[in-house]
Amino acid sequence: MSFEKLNIKPEIVKALKEIGIVKPTEIQEKTIPLIHSGKDVIGHSKTGSGKTVAFGVPILEKLDSGKGLQALILAPTRELAVQIAGEMHKFGKYMHFNIATVYGGVSLEPQIHKIARANIVVATPGRLLDHLERRNINLSRISYFVLDEADKMVEMGFIEDVVKILECMPKNRQMLLFGATSSEEISRIKHKYMNHPSTVQAEAHVKEEFLEQYYYDVEPHEKFSLLVHLLKKEEVQRAIIFCSTRSTVEVVANNLRKNGIKTEMIHGKLTQSRRLNVIESFNKGKVNILVASTVAARGLHIEDVSHVFNYDLSRNHEEYIHRIGRTARAGQTGKAITLLSPKDHDAFRSVLSMHPVKVKMLPKEEFPRIPFEVGSRYPRRSGFDRRSSGRSSQGHGRRSYSRPHRY
Repeated sequence: MSFEKLNIKPEIVKALKEIGIVKPTEIQEKTIPLIHSGKDVIGHSKTGSGKTVAFGVPILEKLDSGKGLQALILAPTRELAVQIAGEMHKFGKYMHFNIATVYGGVSLEPQIHKIARANIVVATPGRLLDHLERRNINLSRISYFVLDEADKMVEMGFIEDVVKILECMPKNRQMLLFGATSSEEISRIKHKYMNHPSTVQAEAHVKEEFLEQYYYDVEPHEKFSLLVHLLKKEEVQRAIIFCSTRSTVEVVANNLRKNGIKTEMIHGKLTQSRRLNVIESFNKGKVNILVASTVAARGLHIEDVSHVFNYDLSRNHEEYIHRIGRTARAGQTGKAITLLSPKDHDAFRSVLSMHPVKVKMLPKEEFPRIPFEVGSRYPRRSGFDRRSSGRSSQGHGRRSYSRPHRY
């Protein structure tokens, strides 16, 4: 299948090729014809499946530049809103539509001027409601509405805001809802606000044969030392290190810097300008190591990630899939390496019971122990291990996850 066979306009096909997108992904093949036909669509797909092209291309094809604001795209985070708008600018470069990005943490005034000229608004729910309450934006002529990362909207508590926004739009607009999973809240929106939607299921644009998954059994006081060892040993072109909490993100990033590893970090408490600068720096290759919380990185499009490291795991098994979906995209190879301390085993067992992925246990190697400074804000002792290197962990170290349903 090609974009030409999907009847995409030549100027969009040309722009897609210029940014290296030459063949549609599964979600794009399935959804673009449905959107072209005017149907409401629910798309279930993981990070890396190509959702922005799936909804962005047909919307650009349907717009009329002389009719003002016609399309609204809601995203759960500021970074994702900026990313969606940036990608649509790239593959819509020959279409000459105005796209406004609306999110919190910055002044309202510049956004008001951009909204006035916009054909498409990409927004976060809270800031869009601010503009609606101030009557800076009129949604009465919206023809196309996209709710992206709907499951994350639910998780972050934005669904009530989404409902308020839906009530401001015409009932006959076309609605497209995308997310990795469904829920009761999403089902209520489907039944009340969507018109006989077609449901599409697609896998992430990550092929299992291109993704190598490994885990190490490691004691908590050895985890950081092993991470540094692997960063130096592996041929890391660009890596994301995932941590479950903001405090862990900060501590790991600061310790990597102290050990001479150029690192950036991203989590939900950074200022808006700082978060955008971090993503830009990482995407441009100014740094090749990014320490991130799962929520802050959700939905962000970061290319050419060779390695994903899970420094720890949450009990949400879907997060593991989102994390490893950051590498081995679009036919490229990648590695996902998980560092399991005893407290992570229950979460990992949950992941493997829900997702029968192939993960190999690697034997622990010889590696130098490195001081790990937590700092006064965090009530934890230094992680410097003075015991001999290369010692195998006891107990958990003998577990094998080659068969997810067994121990």
